[in-house]
Amino acid sequence: MKKLRVALVYNAYTDAQPDDKSDTGGLRDLRQMIRAIARGLRRLRHEVVVLPLAGDLSVLQRKLSRLRPDVVFNQYDDVVHGALYEMRVAAFIRMLGYPMTGSPALALGLSRYKHMSLSLLKGAGLPIPPSTALIERLSDIDEHKWSFPLIVHAAHEHAGIGLARDSVVGTKTALREKAREVLRVYKQPALVQHFLKGREFNVGLVGGRRVQVLPLAEVDYSRLPRKIPPIMSYAAKWIETSIEYKRTGVVCPARVDAEMAALVGRLSVKAFRAVGGWGYGRVDIRLDEAGQPVILEVNCNPCLDSGMGLARAAEAAGIGYPQLLRSILKAAFEGPPYDLRLPIFIPNANAAKGR
Repeated sequence: MKKLRVALVYNAYTDAQPDDKSDTGGLRDLRQMIRAIARGLRRLRHEVVVLPLAGDLSVLQRKLSRLRPDVVFNQYDDVVHGALYEMRVAAFIRMLGYPMTGSPALALGLSRYKHMSLSLLKGAGLPIPPSTALIERLSDIDEHKWSFPLIVHAAHEHAGIGLARDSVVGTKTALREKAREVLRVYKQPALVQHFLKGREFNVGLVGGRRVQVLPLAEVDYSRLPRKIPPIMSYAAKWIETSIEYKRTGVVCPARVDAEMAALVGRLSVKAFRAVGGWGYGRVDIRLDEAGQPVILEVNCNPCLDSGMGLARAAEAAGIGYPQLLRSILKAAFEGPPYDLRLPIFIPNANAAKGR
């Protein structure tokens, strides 16, 4: 690959509240990841310019017009509950005519509208959890026959936001209380599903026209106290001082037979393609009571922290961090398919010359 000028865009929005030092999901750790990505890209001999974006898309337009990058490395991720700005930012970048890493706007939106993406997967013949339903009003609860236990999510969130110890419910009363909390606190519908108790796998995917399935990672909940449900809650993902964080592990590569690994991999690629995912992604899968894989969620543009998540699975496949970034860049120039590069906003000529 030739030397590229790369614009590395990330969300620098802050509500002026200081980061909780035990919370690794804050802006401080995000900036550490951005620096790691920049270093990895520079090791590939690319020119990298980091562009923090705090909400004003006109500023991004002016900066990109002056920089004239060969590609935008999109790391914009929402921090406002239910905002869905990451979908809009991705659309805006493409409207400006720049190649962009990762998934297009529609896929990013579908991965955040969880009920919509799950309905799409079900329509494509892929397995999703039983009793999957969207609760927009508390009265909706009485319209369903439930098979407990259930898990209650904030329908438009990701990264474990809204998931806590009380998110797994065993009674209709508890379901009503948790749904009420989601509606009130997150100002969005509640997604309710039958809670599957089987093994949980994270399936990393990388590539454009040809998708490589990385070695499976299994979430290990065996050290959790019985009173804490085995789920990847916000605390388990990000709060270093929590029991969930300390006692939830990941085994990668997972100890799983070849037949199951192949089945899980095929389902993951189909799900990723069904929502329009591109470049890199992660599919979360859990086994049901019969030991069969069920798709929990498709994650487009998952975290790229070095040594964690997707990067950890890549390392298990013998793919170093810079090489993972190279594959993501390569996919940006391959597609997505049928995505014509027709800029809607024409950069100002003087701005493009840096005047």
